[in-house]
Amino acid sequence: MSKIIYFTKQSWLLIVASFVFGLIIAVTNSALSQRIESNQTKKLFDLMGQLISGSERFSREYENVTVKTAAGKEIKTDIYKAVDSESKTTGYAFIAEGSGFADKIKLVIALDAKAEKFLGFKVLSSNETPGFGSKISEAYFSNQFIGAPAAILELTKIGSPEKIDNQIVAISGATVSSQAVADIFNTYIDTVRDKLTKGRDK
Repeated sequence: MSKIIYFTKQSWLLIVASFVFGLIIAVTNSALSQRIESNQTKKLFDLMGQLISGSERFSREYENVTVKTAAGKEIKTDIYKAVDSESKTTGYAFIAEGSGFADKIKLVIALDAKAEKFLGFKVLSSNETPGFGSKISEAYFSNQFIGAPAAILELTKIGSPEKIDNQIVAISGATVSSQAVADIFNTYIDTVRDKLTKGRDK
């Protein structure tokens, strides 16, 4: 018993300090969480606005849509609807993610109002290699997705990047990152299109 009392006397300051610091961290996280979420939503809407021209407002059309990866894993995403000043649908957008060369790549992908064509993508977050994988954001690569059919895409090492179809020409020296982007599109598109077309037919 004397050892327990001795230990308590010697360590009470450390115990109190740990409790106080833990409480401070919890309060800080709680206070900042709303601001962080607000900033993330603003960034998402800004990127969607860049992809879907003429859009005035965005709203969540479908929440927690289940998408199955090639490995059989289930992931969730939300589908957003964009409308113009007259409340006419101008397109849809969703967040999609997958593994890149260095780390996870998270994209915002947009579709036209009929869910027939891609309107392109923007990188929401990525840690791909600077000068190589990071080139997925550059127009040479990303412009190939604008107007491409909303269907399965095929990556190719040769071809014309100016030609808009389901074949995407890879970035020289960054084939893995290029393939990762195409795979992300292919993982999500069937599920998202199915959700949008079925919802429209109701």
